[in-house]
Amino acid sequence: MPAIMTIELLTTATFLLSTFYGASAPAKTDANFEMPPSEARQTVLADRPLTLEQYVREYFRDTPILAEIAQCESRFRHLGKGGVVLRGKMTVEDLGVMQINEFYHEDTAKTLGLDLHTLDGNLAYAKWLYTKEGLTPWLSSSKCWKKSEHLAAVKAPATAN
Repeated sequence: MPAIMTIELLTTATFLLSTFYGASAPAKTDANFEMPPSEARQTVLADRPLTLEQYVREYFRDTPILAEIAQCESRFRHLGKGGVVLRGKMTVEDLGVMQINEFYHEDTAKTLGLDLHTLDGNLAYAKWLYTKEGLTPWLSSSKCWKKSEHLAAVKAPATAN
């Protein structure tokens, strides 16, 4: 197995173990902002942690558009090479699975008690940002997430036979 692949696998395994078995929830600090229940962060499937995609989709089950944005922005990746938080290719200030721009949002995230560099902090801030600004912060990737087949399946009304 190539060394880079081995490092990525070890990084992913370490990330999953720390995320699902050692993560702590930030404090609720905004009257309109609610963290998902801790069981959402600790969900396991058949005694094994969820994949990052499954975790993000579960986290955003009430706002599936945010999961589609995560797919478009980072392909459900939070960490890059060497276990370092993923940075944007076009804008290096974009951070993590939701590609939150730390230049514009880090101070607010800190005020909310969130760390954009952690998976839970990145996801929680995205949910908070969505409640404040809607889809505007992610409009640059809208060509991708607006055509999502998964989102279409989620939104499709049930048909009577």
